[in-house]
Amino acid sequence: MSYKNLEIWKLAREVVIDIHKMTLNELPKFELYEEGSQIRRSSKSTKSTIVEGYGRRDYKQEFIRYLSFSIASNDETLDHLETLWETGSLKNEKIYNEIHEKIIILGRKINLFIKAVEEHHQSKK
Repeated sequence: MSYKNLEIWKLAREVVIDIHKMTLNELPKFELYEEGSQIRRSSKSTKSTIVEGYGRRDYKQEFIRYLSFSIASNDETLDHLETLWETGSLKNEKIYNEIHEKIIILGRKINLFIKAVEEHHQSKK
């Protein structure tokens, strides 16, 4: 099995693509290198740490540690998105709502995945 089969990785990938397109097409130019850059990095970090954790999946604590990092990056992404909306840099409400919902769902799914990893490793004992 590959990390690419993980539902959380697939959703994180969608978020990365949506955010990349949103920052290039919807934000004012000055935001490309300010908040736009930050939100692109944090969304990519969410996806990357899922991959890195998966590479450590045989070591429960390491796996969970990296999944926790991905939650933190996802929370950071949500904060950047909300800042863009609240400051008026992002004006497209439909895009905001779609991305916001995906980020919320992703956070929930990562949390559930962590619980599943914990249970799986417990059942192996």
